[in-house]
Amino acid sequence: MKIRSAAIGIMVWLSCMLAGCAALSVDDTGKQDFESKCASCHGVSGKGDGPLAIILPEVPGDLTKLARSNGGVFPGVIVRAIIDGRLQMAAHGSRVMPVWGEDFLHRETGNPRDVSAEASTSRETRVNARIRALVFYLSQLQE
Repeated sequence: MKIRSAAIGIMVWLSCMLAGCAALSVDDTGKQDFESKCASCHGVSGKGDGPLAIILPEVPGDLTKLARSNGGVFPGVIVRAIIDGRLQMAAHGSRVMPVWGEDFLHRETGNPRDVSAEASTSRETRVNARIRALVFYLSQLQE
């Protein structure tokens, strides 16, 4: 009886630990992508003061003021479209920021030769999850 209780206790503890790790990795995805993809231009704080900002043709935006510039509401749909970037918006002129949607898609694991609808949908789902995590992280940076 004691062995069975101990085994159940260990299994519960292990599942909680694994669930915590999984949640941590999902929560950290946006921050990690921001730090590796965006901070060089926008700065770690998101204020547009990254180390590459001085050499860019346009000053990177202060990402901490997006909600303030939008009447106090974080413009998640617009931010997502800008990050994804696969939909060209001719009215917005030239694009200095990389197209992260394509970058994420090209870096997705799996067989790149597998062009089946299922594989394509799966890769697209993972890319969308990364972009959502990044948008959520940016929403948390708002002043």
